[in-house]
Amino acid sequence: MKKLKTMHSVAASYFIIFILWSLSLKVNPNELENIDIAADILADEHGTDTIEVSFIDSPGLKVGQAKAKLDIDPRGYLLYCPCMGRFGNQAEHLIGSLAFAKAIDRTLAIPPFRTYVNVPFTDWFQIDRIQEFHRVLTLEDFMEGLAPEIWPPGQRVGYCVLPASSTMKCEMKKGSPFGPFWDSFQIDFDDMERFSLQIHSDLSKSEITLNNLKEKWNERFPPSKYPVIALKGAPSPYPIPSGNRFIQQYMEWAIPVQNQMNETIQRLFKSEKFVAIHLRNGLDWVRACEHAAGARQFMASPQCHNPDEKTVTHDMCLPSEAEILTFTTKALEHEGAKHLYIATDNNSYEKKFKEILEPKNIQVHTAASKLNLLQDLYFMSEADYFIGNCVSSVTSFVKRQRDGKGRRSNFFGLEEL
Repeated sequence: MKKLKTMHSVAASYFIIFILWSLSLKVNPNELENIDIAADILADEHGTDTIEVSFIDSPGLKVGQAKAKLDIDPRGYLLYCPCMGRFGNQAEHLIGSLAFAKAIDRTLAIPPFRTYVNVPFTDWFQIDRIQEFHRVLTLEDFMEGLAPEIWPPGQRVGYCVLPASSTMKCEMKKGSPFGPFWDSFQIDFDDMERFSLQIHSDLSKSEITLNNLKEKWNERFPPSKYPVIALKGAPSPYPIPSGNRFIQQYMEWAIPVQNQMNETIQRLFKSEKFVAIHLRNGLDWVRACEHAAGARQFMASPQCHNPDEKTVTHDMCLPSEAEILTFTTKALEHEGAKHLYIATDNNSYEKKFKEILEPKNIQVHTAASKLNLLQDLYFMSEADYFIGNCVSSVTSFVKRQRDGKGRRSNFFGLEEL
């Protein structure tokens, strides 16, 4: 009877996989496949707060395979809520959190990315590669394999960084996305405490500076007494210091992602050169850019200018249509590219690009869905040449990915190829 139940369980698991795969076949209304498989369909139909869908063929356990028991790290663990902004901000905070975890020598539990659905880190990236930089595991694995023993209900304390002079309370789950994030892991806090310590690190600083940081943290939170530190937010500034950008070289795409995306790139671009551009022009972005001109630093702008030498311009944040069309066309011609890929949150200018480029035998491509973040990120990272938005954290992620591979990038609003 036990064997029969196991067979039924395995059959049910494969049936669910088959249903998700079947749904994914409907995601291709235009020329590009939506590689996110069923996630976008489910999110559209059911909302994004309760649906969690990952790649069907993502790395991890096979049906019926048991997980190995995790060893407890006596140096302690660091948890945080990725609760500021969208993917670009969360990626910056992840890199900053990796730097901080390394500086204070705690294992980092990497949370999922909060996109249109929760995306476990290992669906998109190789955790083994990150472990070459520092000790990490996913928050999912921590909660399943370690929390029952070292951080059980009844012993869960949350920590907020607040100035000593502040009268604010530490409220770990107040508001969205804080409450929904912790609830998605069935985490309730039995106590919440304030503290005042530096919660970020720049790994380019001197060894003395980094050791002082570690000593202060170990003095306040010795791992033997505080095995788990759960922070309300990420232990990282935004944008990250330039001295931590190199960490992104350890964020390598998961093998299934590479296989699927490279196959699509080959089919679309046929080994011909392509240029990718990133356009931010949604209403929220337009309003934000009203405050950009004249600022020494605005969001992710240090990636493309030195704040001590040049202030941010409006065109660096929101380039004009003429700037986008002209600069992109020059880049295509300069590169001898036969394809343009446009990633955008709103207006792609696809029609106008086609009017200009099709007579030049240059094809224009956009994603089938604006929800297709992964495809945009991958294509922009792999393009022969890339033009991004100077103040965008998504562009910043792509730029760091490209820098690690020695690929060339540029920005709108800088007036040079």
